[in-house]
Amino acid sequence: MIKKADIVLFFVLLAVGLAISWASLNSGQTGDKVRISVGGETYGVYDLAQDRTIQVRQNGHTNNIIIEGGHVSMASSDCANQVCVNTGAIYLAGDSIVCLPNRVMVEILSESKGGGVDVISG
Repeated sequence: MIKKADIVLFFVLLAVGLAISWASLNSGQTGDKVRISVGGETYGVYDLAQDRTIQVRQNGHTNNIIIEGGHVSMASSDCANQVCVNTGAIYLAGDSIVCLPNRVMVEILSESKGGGVDVISG
């Protein structure tokens, strides 16, 4: 049988969980760099402040990545499912775009206070 205390405890835990989720979503740090990897190897690291288009051609596949206004997006890909293109623009540290068929990963990095690159994977 459910007691009144069980119901109160449930709602308290639910409220705490929602508060933690909200805080973590709203504390996102904007990134400074973008790393592009192909097959797990770094293809290049680029500054998010410099607008550019990067064409990644590997193993007969092509991905076009655009850095513009501090955001990065996969403009086009020759993969069949287009999930990477439909992901949209990313800009927060730890955000990523992945093209599984072409083995291309785009991830946002943030400069840490120590001067190195801090990667948040997620």
